[in-house]
Amino acid sequence: MHPLLSGKKLIAFDLDGTLIDSVPDLAAALARALEAEDLAVPEQENVSRWVGNGTYRLVERGLAWAQSTPENRLDRARLNRLYAAFMRYYGKAPHRLTRLYPGAAETLYALREAGFVLVLITNKPERFIAPLLEHFALSEAFALCLGGDSLARKKPDPLPLTHAAARFSVAPSACVMVGDSCHDIAAGKAAGFATAALTYGYNHGEPIGQSRPDALLDSLSELL
Repeated sequence: MHPLLSGKKLIAFDLDGTLIDSVPDLAAALARALEAEDLAVPEQENVSRWVGNGTYRLVERGLAWAQSTPENRLDRARLNRLYAAFMRYYGKAPHRLTRLYPGAAETLYALREAGFVLVLITNKPERFIAPLLEHFALSEAFALCLGGDSLARKKPDPLPLTHAAARFSVAPSACVMVGDSCHDIAAGKAAGFATAALTYGYNHGEPIGQSRPDALLDSLSELL
């Protein structure tokens, strides 16, 4: 096992950019929503920089880009209409183009078999978690799954992490947060978790090392 896991009991994982490459489906749904409003469609590279704060912020950033308008000056009625369309399109095909990162499934089940409590903590709306985990045969890996709308606050707030630790009566010092973005690392540090960051995910175009995680990983299999 990776030295970071020594003495640990619970491991929390992010989803998008950590376990799955979901940008292709997110970008496709955003494109359809924007096209319906006769707006320009961004490249996937743009969308990858907008992921991490939940789907509403993703759509907000997309609309601001398409209109060349600051986010705080957007027409909220249009934004809400666009968001509803995005959620409808994404909900119809959340895993058509999405791919599981190499080694993700094997690593998760090996860690569970080794006795770790695994939890999923994502800012993606909860309604999309089960279909994705079922599609990728990961439903049995996690003892708890929390979406961005499961609790009153989401990452980078530490609430989802401290909630998970309390749920299983595990001290934060015996927990690890594994993610790909600064929000995962900030939440982990604020919760008192050790932190591990994947170098391949989505982090608004910035090197994840700048967030100073306790460990940098090029692959999830490095946890084993």
